[in-house]
Amino acid sequence: MIPKPSLDPERLLQELEQLATYSDTPKPAVTRVVFSPPDLEARAYLTRLCREAGLSLRADGLGNLFARWEGTAPELPAVATGSHYDAVPYAGMYDGTVGVLGGLEAIRSLQRAGFQPKRSIELILFTAEEPTRFGIGCLGSRGLAGALVPDSLRELTDSEGRSLEELRQIAGYTADLDEVLLPEGFYHSFVELHIEQGPTLEQEQVPIGIVTAIAAPASLRVTLEGRGGHAGTVLMPERRDALCAAAEIILGVEAFAKNSGSINTVATTGLCEVYPNAVNSVPSQVRLEIDVRDVDPQRRDGVIRSIIQGVEQVGTRRGIDYNVQIVNLDPPAKSGTEVLRALASACGEAGVKFKPMVSRAYHDTLFMARVCPTAMIFIPCRNGVSHRPDEYASPEDIARGTYILALALAHLSYAEDKPSEEKPGAPKDSPPIFID
Repeated sequence: MIPKPSLDPERLLQELEQLATYSDTPKPAVTRVVFSPPDLEARAYLTRLCREAGLSLRADGLGNLFARWEGTAPELPAVATGSHYDAVPYAGMYDGTVGVLGGLEAIRSLQRAGFQPKRSIELILFTAEEPTRFGIGCLGSRGLAGALVPDSLRELTDSEGRSLEELRQIAGYTADLDEVLLPEGFYHSFVELHIEQGPTLEQEQVPIGIVTAIAAPASLRVTLEGRGGHAGTVLMPERRDALCAAAEIILGVEAFAKNSGSINTVATTGLCEVYPNAVNSVPSQVRLEIDVRDVDPQRRDGVIRSIIQGVEQVGTRRGIDYNVQIVNLDPPAKSGTEVLRALASACGEAGVKFKPMVSRAYHDTLFMARVCPTAMIFIPCRNGVSHRPDEYASPEDIARGTYILALALAHLSYAEDKPSEEKPGAPKDSPPIFID
């Protein structure tokens, strides 16, 4: 019999507010980039809270933090929950953090209720889910799942040329990167609590979303090199304007996604860097970064092929040299049957309506699905807004999601020794592919 979790919603909200103060930008905006001073302050704060809850702590060489509540059968694979606490520039205070502090409060609520887990329950605080510093998202969970091997991790640098290797050492994470990969069978299951980052739950007035699949994300980096010159003296027939070529490519990205035949296909050119970026100079170089996502990897890959062909056509016609790099090409993830069943049971016990749904944003769960069966809990966020200072989730929705998470973790901690679903088996490493 699972006791009713004893939540402390006020404490949870106070901790979310406190965590938001560790930022490079003033309230209400939150900017917390991995291994920056605010990130290190947040790590210290969260570590203290986990210790106060009596959890045993460890960290790996990437800076992933693990806080374990030991069960009565600690030799069994543990049940895990968690999320990230880094934040893109000028973001809000709920993305990722609800899953971190909500996960901690779920554990504390079960402790208060006198529950004793059989399997250990572990809270994971993932390093760098956001791609802000190193240009690739879910850095910590990719490392845990083996989706980035140690040699690939060592090659990562930020926009200032500082390496991941240097920055992690300065931050105090000196353990061998070869030991980041989790041993096979380390976790029994994983559940992540997160704000939806979309409007569906709010619009349909459904309090809980249970995520059955996560879309397959891919990103491309396009570099274009034309010929610069004085804006007044280079005549129009002689121009090889890299920015004009980029403009065509950007519009093509939008068109290819719209014409895919599915509302689930999305594509965004989110970065455009222009050189020399002067009003009286013809642009000679442009760098674009493009994001393409779909729940159907074949349809997504078809859009990627169309984009690459479009770059080739525009570059050839305009006399622009081009290079396309596929930075990552990740497979989608499907939720585990047993984990979905635990979430549905938790909603039933709590008398809470839920909606099965797909996540079009990627999360650390995408890579944890290579490690063990997974699922996610979504709660509504106001107007579907995220990655903005006005991002907001209500105290009631946060508490409700945390309560469902606590019940699900309790059920999974007493689940059978071998999950019923097939063993996870996604490719371990996806090296960049260069296309000239």
